[in-house]
Amino acid sequence: MTLHADAVSTLSRFSGQDALREAYLGFLAAREDACRRSCEPGHLTASALVLDATAEHALLTLHPRVGRWLQLGGHCEPEDVSLAAAALREATEESGMRGLRIEPTPIHLDVHPITCSLGKPTRHFDVRFLVRAPVGAQPVRSAESVDLQWWPLDSLPDNVDDLHPLIESALARLR
Repeated sequence: MTLHADAVSTLSRFSGQDALREAYLGFLAAREDACRRSCEPGHLTASALVLDATAEHALLTLHPRVGRWLQLGGHCEPEDVSLAAAALREATEESGMRGLRIEPTPIHLDVHPITCSLGKPTRHFDVRFLVRAPVGAQPVRSAESVDLQWWPLDSLPDNVDDLHPLIESALARLR
């Protein structure tokens, strides 16, 4: 199965955010290159809300280009066989932690305008997954981050208002 076919299958099974899910599926139907960063009108990305083993802390990265604390994630790569695999790869690369476990069904969708590595304004159709870290996991900052920290879910940094729906979706999945 191609990444594009996996994206269609994954989003077809996603429950919630119905209008946005249908917009993603329409974009995928119109663009065979929708999962490639070279797709200038926009492209699917995969991200991971990494929670610690107790589900009391989220691992956030201080993104160098955006200057804000965000969940881990990024562009799909040619070797990614699924959106979940892309999100897990990004979480592993950006956290430096091994043994991460991903929930295979997305927990949240978000479209946002951005000027990414193409140097041109575009949109990211972000598909967000829940990832759990093993007990005692300690992150190691990569070159893709200015900082990397565990944040208590009840004491997040000030500029993360747009992460609250993602965190609420993750906690609802855990209940």
